[in-house]
Amino acid sequence: MSVDAATVRRIAHLARIAVSEGEVPHLQGELNAMLAFVEQLSEVNVEGVEPMTSVTPMQMKKRRDVVNDGEIADDIVANAPATEGHFFLVPKVVE
Repeated sequence: MSVDAATVRRIAHLARIAVSEGEVPHLQGELNAMLAFVEQLSEVNVEGVEPMTSVTPMQMKKRRDVVNDGEIADDIVANAPATEGHFFLVPKVVE
């Protein structure tokens, strides 16, 4: 796949990047080099290779999934102009 000058201008327009006519050939070469690298990656045989999240085997740290209030409700509403219990009071809005 190859990118022509018109495609470079269109990409620059879509990305809202100001590109002068002198920069178009350089950007065209850069984009073509990136696409060539992606084509090389598609040739790699990854059959039987498991996806991984890290280069070293490790277990994710897990915590129990429990619902709580964080035990800081008083700190959260401390700076609110109006509260009732652990809730913020706001003006009623009706349209």
